[in-house]
Amino acid sequence: MKPGLHQGTQLKQELKINPRLYQAMDLLYMPLLDLQQHLKQELLNNPFLDMVEPEDEEEEQNEGETDAEANAAEPPEPPEEKNNDEIDWEEILLDGFDAGGRREEHEEREYYEPVTVDARDLGDHLRDQINLLDLHPRRQFLAEEFVGNINDDGYLACALEEIVDGANQMLDELAEQMDREDVADKHYTVAEADEMLGTIQALDPPGVAARDLRECLMLQLREAGLEQSVPFRLVRDCFEELINHRWSEISKRFGISPHDVQRAADEIQKLDPKPGLKHSAGDDNYIIPDLIVDKIDGKYHVFLNDANLPRLKLSKAYQEIARDKKKFDGESKEFISNKLNSANWMIQAIEQRRQTMLKVMNYIVERQRDFFEKGVQHLKPLTLREVAEVISMHESTVSRVTNEKFVQTPRGVLPLKFFFSSGLSTTDGEDVSARGIKAQIQKLVAEENAKHPLTDQAIVNILKQRGVNIARRTVAKYRDQLGVLSARMRKRV
Repeated sequence: MKPGLHQGTQLKQELKINPRLYQAMDLLYMPLLDLQQHLKQELLNNPFLDMVEPEDEEEEQNEGETDAEANAAEPPEPPEEKNNDEIDWEEILLDGFDAGGRREEHEEREYYEPVTVDARDLGDHLRDQINLLDLHPRRQFLAEEFVGNINDDGYLACALEEIVDGANQMLDELAEQMDREDVADKHYTVAEADEMLGTIQALDPPGVAARDLRECLMLQLREAGLEQSVPFRLVRDCFEELINHRWSEISKRFGISPHDVQRAADEIQKLDPKPGLKHSAGDDNYIIPDLIVDKIDGKYHVFLNDANLPRLKLSKAYQEIARDKKKFDGESKEFISNKLNSANWMIQAIEQRRQTMLKVMNYIVERQRDFFEKGVQHLKPLTLREVAEVISMHESTVSRVTNEKFVQTPRGVLPLKFFFSSGLSTTDGEDVSARGIKAQIQKLVAEENAKHPLTDQAIVNILKQRGVNIARRTVAKYRDQLGVLSARMRKRV
């Protein structure tokens, strides 16, 4: 080949997605609160958009009745001749997508960014207690280093040597900034760190700053004054046998009855394995349902929970400006065209989102009526593809509609994804939801004889008697997903 530039023709197919299609998909994906913030931002950015107020709706209805009476009394005037090449902005603005009432004046809205309120966490709780100890500044510095290495669960996240290295490194940096060599000579030792660890572990909550679960439980038992008790000895001397429920081995080793061993294990089970979480500054996640399902006169009805969602219309202020067609030239005409098209599209897109959500939820209610009437054990298998085929939409559209959306039902607030699960066949030819099978397994375990717990094979046999064909490994998988221990681990003596 010779190096150089070459020119040629090529024919190929290429798929390009309109940017507005991306926006429409984003609108379907947004939960209610996100959509509310998005529409408020759109109202700020697009002068052609305005928000409908409740009093505007009543005014619009009254105006509509008055106009209808006037039109019935007077014959309509003949339309003016218009140039086909000129866009009639007045007609579009005055008779376009006006979704509600009108306002006398255009109000400028200001958008306020939500501000997160500061919350106290475990570190703040520990520092308050350290300040009350009246420690020497040197020990106070080391205590701060410990607090910074305790995770949200309340466990010490690193070894004592690492804490000592980190504290000494900070001392060296401080000595360099202050130009004092005597500060660097006062390095911390592992013995000092070990002594400080005991001080930190004596703070509230009991079990804080433990290095593993065993130490955490021992600290809590010691704080409760049970250092000489059987539960403390079990945790200290045979922790592996304890967590594996080997009651007979422990009984022989300590010379006590299996019943006493199990009673001690029950006391240990009451302890908190993650003591730091009670002081965690976790975010408060409030759920506002996007849809509401209510039973009225024996029938289930679906409503959109969008009362607080801004309702959009074209701004009356810009409708008035549109009457002066002399302004529609050059950049003004392009600006008005872009903003108007964007406003019209936004109003249509929001309405399309509402209709799509109602279609999806109405079919879910129809399909899962037995669940609403009888409970989760009667939940039927349902897939996104099935819903998409019924409502004549793409599967990805249904996925976006159901993602991160919640519905308020007579059986609680549930995510829309709750209603979708795979199915298992039954002897009578019908299908049952995997979620319903899990509910049956959980109920069987809750009602079993604790001294003779149900094995996986026993659960398989019971479900087959109820007409559900299921394999033992599937029962074991569902049991693990439910957090239910095996039959040997659940057995009581």
